Amino acid sequence: MSLTTGEKLSITGKAITEISQNAVGWRYKCKSNKQLDGQVVVITGANTGIGKETARDLAKRGAQVIIGCRDETRAANAIKDIKSKNPKADIIALKLDLSSLKSVREFAQQLTEKYQRIDVLINNAGLLMKDRTETADGFEMMFGTNHLGHFLLTLLVLPLLRKSPKARVVNVSSTGHTFGEIYFDDIHALNKPYNMWTLYGQSKLANILFTRELARRLGKDSINQCLCRPSGSAKSGAQTSLYCAIDDTVDNETGFYYENCHRNDNLLAKAKDDESAQRLWELSAQLVKLEDQYNLLKI
Repeated sequence: MSLTTGEKLSITGKAITEISQNAVGWRYKCKSNKQLDGQVVVITGANTGIGKETARDLAKRGAQVIIGCRDETRAANAIKDIKSKNPKADIIALKLDLSSLKSVREFAQQLTEKYQRIDVLINNAGLLMKDRTETADGFEMMFGTNHLGHFLLTLLVLPLLRKSPKARVVNVSSTGHTFGEIYFDDIHALNKPYNMWTLYGQSKLANILFTRELARRLGKDSINQCLCRPSGSAKSGAQTSLYCAIDDTVDNETGFYYENCHRNDNLLAKAKDDESAQRLWELSAQLVKLEDQYNLLKI
């Protein structure tokens, strides 16, 4: 699917705005003063960058924060740094390798055994691979990690999210979705030359379509799903994640895309393609061998 002239101009305009904002150091910020005492927040990939800054802020607000990380040493160092500035921070790390379905299931099981509920799930982790590699389950690495790992994790912890009075799921995407397509005929890039940007774009577009379809399937459930696009430094980039996770203005919004702490409904057609979203869900459920009780087939 090629972009129209209008879509290309829109992307170019956003890029110019982005550069301008970076140049003057100006960003929208999450202005909520909400405290999260007693709430349980799970963040993937929070040992560095935007995820770490998100964890730092939410811990400062009193949340009990669980970070899911593949590298346990880096996770321990991140927690040490956060606690050095906030000794009262209630934050722990649990092993999570999103490129392994076994690891995802073990992480979800630990959460189920340790916690009565989850109030906020932030699917923050993501990677960009220069060379083609595969996950432990034989998936193309970026699609398997950025999308399938989070797809499975979200559905496995859905029972915990439903125990929260006002749960939220925040999926972190990027502008990379604008140059992505979902290659249903070759989802793992076995039959074409490897292009890291094309496949990264596929995984980020998958984040968007997953969020839309999850929102549709949950309907009027008490769980809000938000897509956020971070930008700028780690601290400024975390602002939209925080906005989607805690701001009261998104209480009754679900399945939407946010950037710079405001909702953006002007997405490309492929990011609003509900037929593709449903098809992607069905393919993803098949690939991760999702149990029927988590599949949300009854809509």
